[in-house]
Amino acid sequence: MLVAGFWGAVSASALLLGALLALAPAIHRWLVARHEWRLGLLMAFGAGVLVSAVAFDLFEEAVNTSANGLDVAIGFAVGAITFFVGDELLDRLVTRSGVAADDGASPLGIMLGAILDGIPESVVIGISLLAGESVSVAVVAAVFLSNIPEAISSTPGLAARWGARFTLAAWGGVVAASALAAALGYSLLGGAPPWLTIGLQAFAAGAILVMLTDEMIPGAHAKGHTAAGLATALGFAVAALLSFGS
Repeated sequence: MLVAGFWGAVSASALLLGALLALAPAIHRWLVARHEWRLGLLMAFGAGVLVSAVAFDLFEEAVNTSANGLDVAIGFAVGAITFFVGDELLDRLVTRSGVAADDGASPLGIMLGAILDGIPESVVIGISLLAGESVSVAVVAAVFLSNIPEAISSTPGLAARWGARFTLAAWGGVVAASALAAALGYSLLGGAPPWLTIGLQAFAAGAILVMLTDEMIPGAHAKGHTAAGLATALGFAVAALLSFGS
């Protein structure tokens, strides 16, 4: 249980690390205040990593282990719809509170995506350890790499509205929830039917894809301009290399 919680925390800890980097004055000036295009390229790189994680570590794994694909389809649809509905509700809150960025990328939306992605993945990590499997270095690395730009890109907007302490506490809560989800997956879901793990993987994949389309990729292009496409391709290649090498 402790091992599962540890790996859940490791994969999500990059969110807190990214938030700390974004709030550091020197990093903030280098990425946001003076050279925002650098933040755009970092977001694009993270988007590419997430696309690879969806393709090779979440959706492919779910399809390969599914008996008839129904659990994959249901999980994917529920994940996509859940993020869409949650993001729409947050957009209304953002409109009233003035947190939205000029490029349309919602800090709250990116945080929601990190939650809907990280929690199911952490549960899957816990279940896989209980089944006697080793932790996938590729999955943990892909989640870690993508979490840093997610947190960096959304933290300035969150901190501007609610303050640095609240923002760090919020990201810390996501990390703690991910660790708890992994531990619970290990301790409570050992006898869970295969469709549950498959559904959780597909759920995370669906939520990530909608978040990428609605939040990260538009924000990355608005800040990084045409070079964002190359940065996305680089992120995809790096994460795919990790996946194939595991």
